[in-house]
Amino acid sequence: MNRIRRLTAANLVTTAGGRRRATTTAVTLTMAGTLGFGLMTPASAASGPCYDGRCKTTVSAPRTIKVDSRKFGFGSLKITSISSRSVKMSAAGGSLSGSTSPGGTVKFNNLKIWVKSVSGSKANLQLFPTRY
Repeated sequence: MNRIRRLTAANLVTTAGGRRRATTTAVTLTMAGTLGFGLMTPASAASGPCYDGRCKTTVSAPRTIKVDSRKFGFGSLKITSISSRSVKMSAAGGSLSGSTSPGGTVKFNNLKIWVKSVSGSKANLQLFPTRY
């Protein structure tokens, strides 16, 4: 009689091809549950919306945006000042700094920051990771 029973570590499973121990399957399922497969929070949600270097955001100065330090060589991008003519920013503890007018871009290592527009004391930014 060919019957399939629920997989547990304690019983044997009857399949069309014969019998086999369910221990391996149970251990695999237990490990998947322990590691949280399917329940893991994406890195971007855990560390902020711009962590992976892909986001659109509106900021006012001063503001710090967390990014992946392994990917970009610095862990936070600081917007230091915003005016109608320029947006100033720095990274890597001040080792990298730059400014641009609305519509311009600044590139720090592998991260490109596009200042889409400025309205009053707020700037609309879009971040892009680059290959180089």
